[in-house]
Amino acid sequence: MVSQKDTEDAPFSVSDIVNRAKKTLTDLGSFRVVGEISGFKGPHARSGHVYFQLKDENAAMDVIMWKGVFSSCTAPLRDGLLVEVIGKFDVYAASGKLSFIIQKLNIAGEGLLRQQVAELARKLELEGLMDQSRKKPIPYFCEKICVITSLSGAVIDDVKRTLARRNPLVKIFAVGAAVQGEEAPAQIVSALSFAQTLPVDAILLVRGGGSFEDLMTFNDEGVARAIADSALPVVTGIGHEPDTSVADMVADRRMSTPTAAAESIAPAKEDLFAYLAGEKAKTDKAFVGLLSRLDLSFQHSMQVARTAIERELERTGERVRYLAQSPALQDPLYQLHMRENALSQTSERLLFAAEKALPSRDYLPIVRHRLLLAGKSVPQKGLAFIANIASTLRHKTDAIIEQPKTELHRLDHILNTLNPKGVLARGYAIIQKNGRALNGVHAMYPTDEIEVLMYDGEAKATVDSVTTQHLQ
Repeated sequence: MVSQKDTEDAPFSVSDIVNRAKKTLTDLGSFRVVGEISGFKGPHARSGHVYFQLKDENAAMDVIMWKGVFSSCTAPLRDGLLVEVIGKFDVYAASGKLSFIIQKLNIAGEGLLRQQVAELARKLELEGLMDQSRKKPIPYFCEKICVITSLSGAVIDDVKRTLARRNPLVKIFAVGAAVQGEEAPAQIVSALSFAQTLPVDAILLVRGGGSFEDLMTFNDEGVARAIADSALPVVTGIGHEPDTSVADMVADRRMSTPTAAAESIAPAKEDLFAYLAGEKAKTDKAFVGLLSRLDLSFQHSMQVARTAIERELERTGERVRYLAQSPALQDPLYQLHMRENALSQTSERLLFAAEKALPSRDYLPIVRHRLLLAGKSVPQKGLAFIANIASTLRHKTDAIIEQPKTELHRLDHILNTLNPKGVLARGYAIIQKNGRALNGVHAMYPTDEIEVLMYDGEAKATVDSVTTQHLQ
């Protein structure tokens, strides 16, 4: 109800009243408010500011986040997100519009948990724990697996039934651990460590569905790092299809449910038979291809070897034909005759040289007589000198004569040694067949007629048998 006093006072201008309201609201200070984001807009293309409403079941108010405050906010803002903000009211003078200016924003309730999970995920991602390159391959068929879950729930029974149905050959090692509550992260880390000592091919980390808060165990940093550090591949099957936990992100394989996780590591018998048939077909094809390549390689090697042998036989034939034209092979005694003729010529030259040197020895008495006659006409000292010269001449003459004689005897001995008749005189013989000397029994055959040449004549004989001896 408007009082009389109010109507009698001078009126305010719009600017005055808006500024008074602005000052009054500013004097109220800052407030902590919880509400749900609605009508999110931003950031503005030019200013970078963000505009939206905070509301609850009964009321709503316009809010503004300046560019600097929004850039420091780590949580992705969206409609429906419950947030807790600190700020103060302000009035925009140009329009008189009341707004709440946000100075700080945090995610509230489940939103806060999601913000913490998102920050942990970014941290581990920057460390490379989610890179596909570091994730371990899962065997197509795991013969032995370790299942980490609560042994009091229905999950372990579901996994056992699934594996028994798909492939009863799979052996299960069940390791109990709490999957919810404060003790759950430590127990799961301990179970993962124990699983490394088991003779298994992979680890199944599974649990049933639940609220986001219930599943926070699998957003624990210690659990995530234990999964990443596991030497065995880890498959997660956590029943929260709409969301992905940090454990799912670092696991080597993520499945939506425990049943799907069990099915992924144990293919059905029919699938396994089909896989084996496909592998056999690949092996058969590869084996046939290998045999074909080996056959081509063998044929090529045979052709190369055949060509090399033919060339070698041709070269050997040329050498044999060349050697067959040699006089030594056509007549085995050719070399002996040549050596005998050469020795005879050498002997004749030595005899001629010796005969030419020997007369000088008969001439010495004449020289000596002439020297004696001449000595009678010279002094005694000259006679002694002449006698000395005569003696020297005699010795040198004897030496000159002795050397040819010694060489003559040596050559005569060599001649007698190399003379085929001398060899035959020691009991050896030359066997001939059809006028050609034989150098082994390989050219003889029974009933062959042969000639036996010996020192004092020759004899004809017939071969009765041939025995070959292998020489070492």
